[in-house]
Amino acid sequence: MGAKALAARRRTASLLAVALLGFGVACATPVGVARVDPRVVHRTLTSNVLSTSQLSNPTTNVLYRRDLSARFASQPEVVLAELHAEIAADRGSRDDVFALAELSFRHATRTRQRHYFLASMVYAYAFLFPGAGRTPADPFDPRFRLACDLYNRGITEGFSSDDGKLVELKGGSYALPFGALEVRFDDAELRWGSRRLVRLVPVADLEVRGMWARYRWPGIGAPLAASTEPLDPERGFEDFVQPWVKVPITALLRIPEPRQALMTDRVQAVLEIEDATRPTTVEIDGRPVPLEIESTAALAYTLAESPVWQQEIKGFLRGAGVIDEKTQLAALSPYQPGHIPVVLVHGTASSAGRWAQMLNELGNDPRIRDRYQFWLFSYDTGNPILYSAMLLRQSLQHARERIQRDARDPALDRMIVIGHSQGGLLARLTAIESGDRFWRDVTRLPLDKLLMPDRTRQLIRGMAFVEPLPFVRRLVFIATPQHGSYFANNAIAHWVATFVTLPLDVVRIGTDLVTFNRDAIALAAVGQPATSVDNMRPGSRFIETLAEIPIVPRVTTHSIIAVRGEGPPEQGDDGVVEYQSAHLAGTQSELVVRDAHSCQSNPHTIEEVRRILLEHLKQD
Repeated sequence: MGAKALAARRRTASLLAVALLGFGVACATPVGVARVDPRVVHRTLTSNVLSTSQLSNPTTNVLYRRDLSARFASQPEVVLAELHAEIAADRGSRDDVFALAELSFRHATRTRQRHYFLASMVYAYAFLFPGAGRTPADPFDPRFRLACDLYNRGITEGFSSDDGKLVELKGGSYALPFGALEVRFDDAELRWGSRRLVRLVPVADLEVRGMWARYRWPGIGAPLAASTEPLDPERGFEDFVQPWVKVPITALLRIPEPRQALMTDRVQAVLEIEDATRPTTVEIDGRPVPLEIESTAALAYTLAESPVWQQEIKGFLRGAGVIDEKTQLAALSPYQPGHIPVVLVHGTASSAGRWAQMLNELGNDPRIRDRYQFWLFSYDTGNPILYSAMLLRQSLQHARERIQRDARDPALDRMIVIGHSQGGLLARLTAIESGDRFWRDVTRLPLDKLLMPDRTRQLIRGMAFVEPLPFVRRLVFIATPQHGSYFANNAIAHWVATFVTLPLDVVRIGTDLVTFNRDAIALAAVGQPATSVDNMRPGSRFIETLAEIPIVPRVTTHSIIAVRGEGPPEQGDDGVVEYQSAHLAGTQSELVVRDAHSCQSNPHTIEEVRRILLEHLKQD
């Protein structure tokens, strides 16, 4: 074959190959599959307007089925009106109702038109709880959870303040794209004991930091956190709950027969506020439905807005002045009859906020939450330990007496006190009988023989003559310097302690002793009142006397001791307290956690406290 013929044959083969390739492409199957990462498929199947701003597959299917995809992109309000007309004529299906909820929310987020947020909420409720004679949503349907979220978000967005920072719950007539939403609301819903709920913040929108676990109880309703103000400003706050607490609540909008209501231009609804201090349910259409609760976010918001953090150093350096008649206990919710109080006492230069992780963990355990209530004791940590311990005992006695005025509660007689560091020493001073041992560290002269004002004598007796509290039944010591802290011998610690301003009551003791008993007591014998740093110095008269006094037998004790590193615990320390100092003979249990001194948030510490609390319940 010649060269020309060969070249021609090759051109023909090439043309044939191109033709066959084109024929193959033209004949490729219009439907196919390709193997991809399963996460890609999952994202495609679960994508929705809340997670990715893209419409979910079910809603996209509705638009395609009704040939509305292109029109929704250019004329969203026209498409929403046409879909609603189908529902109003009772021709639309539950698929259409869900699509309207998601489409309305997407349009609302783009235009910030309140009435479309409210419409999304109404449609979502109608999908979840359509009313009598209609099948409710299947909880296994992936749209079920999304509808709950659209409903919840619809409340927070639809009732938001003009600046979008708060939720304003009130009755009235609200515009909808197809008519009006008539809301009934009783202002009494905003009453919380002797307080009024104000400044409602949507906590589901808050990013939480500083908590290594976030608990959320999914359900229906918009989770909010409310500030409070007294109903009667002249009487002020009349409970143990701190003024700065944020109350967790859930807003719920009930719509009777919602599918029927969508056939009219007036949707009737009732707005309610539900207590969200613990997981609970409400009844809708004759069946229990869980409430949405963001417990961790509400707790974090409470602590973030509280003044406790600013008090840590100030509370060490500045004394309390004179004794306040009011309790120094803080609670995050009103007193709960039948729930055993657990009193948490923080350490030096610390605050109640340091218990956040433990409160978050234990408060979300139903075994603990349904049987216990947590009280936080705050004090100025530079004060003499005997003075702070007296305030703790007085606060607990005052709280118990005040509660028992209404009705006797046996749970108050099973109290548990948990103390960290110096707080553990305060806890110990609720369960010992000292006699005059602390007083003899000051003088051998009997207290009753000395001249002084009655208030000074009462103060000395309250501080130095310790009587155990009969209702405290268990103590938990965490990193507690039972025999003193070597850090208290540190020159820097002593230098810092020189800046401590002691309470006027404490300073007055020394002045009165010398002024009224000049011939019996010399000023040098009395000396300057000791700070907590002086008290915790190994070898100090206070710490040695306290270590010698046994804890009353009816009180059960536990120790949690922090030790850094991996060496033998007996030779270790936590950077502030040595193991040998924290070790207390005769405790029912002792746990060593590998951590530094501030170990309250250590998961092993929290698990041990959980175990102890559950064990305490077995002694009913």
